Amino acid sequence: MKRYLGSALFMAVCILAAGCVVEPTNRANSNSNVAALPTATTATSPAPASEKASKTQALTLPVLDAFLANGSFSGLLKSRLQITDEQIAKLKEAAHADTAKLSEANAGTSPGETASARTTAEETITRIIGAEKAEQLEALIAEQWTSDNESAADRTAAQSGSNDRKIPNRIPSDSRIVVNAPAYRMDVFEAGRLIKSYKIGIGYPQFPLPTGLRKARTIIFNPTWTPPDEPWVAKMKDISVGEKVEAGSKRNPLGPVKIPIGGPSLIHGGKPVAKIGTFASHGCVGLTTPQVHDFAKLLAQLGGARLTDMDIGAFERNKTETKEVKLTNAVPVELRYETIVVEDGKLHIYRDVYDQDTNTEENLRAVLDANGIHFDALPDDVRAEILNALAQMSDGNLAQPAPSPKGTPISTRTPNALPALSEKKSPATKTISRAAKNQKEIVIEIAALTGKGYPAPVDLDTGASKGKR
Repeated sequence: MKRYLGSALFMAVCILAAGCVVEPTNRANSNSNVAALPTATTATSPAPASEKASKTQALTLPVLDAFLANGSFSGLLKSRLQITDEQIAKLKEAAHADTAKLSEANAGTSPGETASARTTAEETITRIIGAEKAEQLEALIAEQWTSDNESAADRTAAQSGSNDRKIPNRIPSDSRIVVNAPAYRMDVFEAGRLIKSYKIGIGYPQFPLPTGLRKARTIIFNPTWTPPDEPWVAKMKDISVGEKVEAGSKRNPLGPVKIPIGGPSLIHGGKPVAKIGTFASHGCVGLTTPQVHDFAKLLAQLGGARLTDMDIGAFERNKTETKEVKLTNAVPVELRYETIVVEDGKLHIYRDVYDQDTNTEENLRAVLDANGIHFDALPDDVRAEILNALAQMSDGNLAQPAPSPKGTPISTRTPNALPALSEKKSPATKTISRAAKNQKEIVIEIAALTGKGYPAPVDLDTGASKGKR
């Protein structure tokens, strides 16, 4: 219980503390409590051509809980959707109860967690307010979350560039941050050149990192935190709902830096190295303290603000004082969900961590076509290997994939690669199933892709280095 409460505290911090959907619902701090809702209109991965595509926009009860923590959102439910006070109370009760069940220790241990959370939310919300208003509620959350970070000019620019963002694995031509959740990776581009890469922690299955184009406008050092009115907070010692926990306090889980990127989403530090490259937050990008200090300097550079090691050192020495560094120019932050990526001549297939059904042959063909390669033109054994990889990296398919022709091994060239089916150490089904549960990607070398694709990581910071700025 102690471990759960500690992790829950950290998770809640991001939600309201800086507008992040990290850790159980956060209800206080500078930004409103809005949930991380993937939006198909701004997603950069090819959208599956099926009814399931709409489910990628569905919310979960913990996400709803984050929104309902904001009193103004309840007002919108009444004024715009004509939802009654009684119905709102029931929604809060259901969302609150589901959020209380979240466990950091069990995050990502079972297949289909995000899909299950979406289904539960749909059924619960429909039971309380009906199917029509449930759809309206989801649309309202999508609207509120995206509009919080965009001006009218931003939205116009986003619409004009929407076709470009639909290009799979697109390499930016400007200065921006690109985050790909399934790859647990964040890249910093300056004038179209990749200058730095970070391994990151991402949102839990029940509180996924959203997709879309956002803006970073400020870097906040030593952020304060206000504990939300949640059951898990009430059980904690030395923490009172609504109190202001000072920056630098051991009770403050936000870390030394938070960067709001719209609604409840943040890029923030304070994560242990063990949480980098895995589920680590609720709708936020999580970094270690050295990582976030290093990233803050690069972000300030892109945004035309002055931020030196000396400045950061001064902020660290005075942890109780919150300092805000405003960027002269807002920096685009592109949140992607791409599970099929051509990178530096290799095909990377990542696990479908949020059950978006993106590891399909249709999406594969789109990615290969964007690189001038036709799937049907590949050798039979290569095509079979790719399709096997797609099956294995689909979260609901942890068992043995379809057999390859001519005994083609389902192998990869990564350290976490699955053993070939030809290995006789143990039955193939058991070996593959056990390995697949922990495997995050499969990499397949394809000669025709040489010299093509998204760039490989540059100066990759995995969070393991110490004292690095």
